[in-house]
Amino acid sequence: MSVQYYEGVGRRKESTARVRLMSGSGLFVVNQKAVDAYFTREGDTKAVLAPFEATGLDPKSFDVTVVVKGGGVTGQTDSVQLGLARAMAKLNPELIPALRKFGLLTRDPRVKERKKPGLKRARKAPTYTKR
Repeated sequence: MSVQYYEGVGRRKESTARVRLMSGSGLFVVNQKAVDAYFTREGDTKAVLAPFEATGLDPKSFDVTVVVKGGGVTGQTDSVQLGLARAMAKLNPELIPALRKFGLLTRDPRVKERKKPGLKRARKAPTYTKR
């Protein structure tokens, strides 16, 4: 038996999330854990569910499964949010203006800057000493 689902891929910094959205009973699973158990920081769950809030759809009428890899907590949160928004745009193209209004379909292009020679990090120079 095959289940119809809509898939969206979200990326942010070093993390990548593959989000599958299908009709169901409100189950939200991230890497085989409940969304509240995986994203424990305050506000992360709300950020992940932002596409539902922006479009006015009920999250309890959809099942969402996410496989997220790489990066840290913030990168993973934002990549799941983008992947969910892209999956919702595939589900119903009429939702695109609402998602765009809140900036949920735009990938954040900022990534870690490379370290430069002679510096401690990308821009931090060693302490200057006169003598």
